[in-house]
Amino acid sequence: MIKDQNQPEVLSWLDTPIGAYLLAQEQALFDSVVSDIFGFNAMQLGFLQADLLRNSRIPFALKASETQGDLLCETQQLPISSNTMDLVLLPHTLDFSVNPQQTLREVERVLMPEGHVVIAGFNPLSAWGMRRFVSKRCSSSSALWHAHFLSALRIKDWLNLLGFEVVGTRIACYKLPVQSDSWIQRFDGLDKLGSRCWPMLGGVYCIVAKKRVLGMRIIKPNWKQARLRPGLAISTSQKDDASRPVRNKSASKTNNKV
Repeated sequence: MIKDQNQPEVLSWLDTPIGAYLLAQEQALFDSVVSDIFGFNAMQLGFLQADLLRNSRIPFALKASETQGDLLCETQQLPISSNTMDLVLLPHTLDFSVNPQQTLREVERVLMPEGHVVIAGFNPLSAWGMRRFVSKRCSSSSALWHAHFLSALRIKDWLNLLGFEVVGTRIACYKLPVQSDSWIQRFDGLDKLGSRCWPMLGGVYCIVAKKRVLGMRIIKPNWKQARLRPGLAISTSQKDDASRPVRNKSASKTNNKV
């Protein structure tokens, strides 16, 4: 059973050493991504334990979830007008959504053309996915291991169907998902090693996509073709000819007769 990420079971898991490691890694991911996105309105949908918009330059920020925040709502039905948001963050929102496809459709609806969505999700093709495969069969396991764990490839397919353009993907969390703080510290070298040797096997992915609208075209000046024609340019020889005095032909003829 999929539970909301703001349920007590999930919140208690985030207080563990591995949960703190996850929050720190994702905070760094979102800080580097949102700083380059501009606009007027931004929204963080879920995972409100972290302020993922703290590094954003967008002036109006909104935090929403089903149980807390500035706006209380279901992710499948957002009480927001269409084409009003410039940036929407989905930190594991699809992992815990009852209907992740509908949630993504709502995000597409509220985003303005050329608006951005940033999605963070658990990677099933990782050590975290293996842990989830084992823990999901145990009903007493944490609610985190009962999330969807949607693959990045599936999310990209959904985005393409909705008309989004994927502009970037990042991977993080290469440490093994163990609860012991001492063991987590022993795996400190895995983050650097994993990003070099097996970059696609991190526990968390971050996808940045831009909303495209069919028929919309941004006209920009073509500086390469906006050049002077050869006939319009004045050469140096033409300048010299223009500077020479012009003789009066009639005067020269009379002088010769005389």
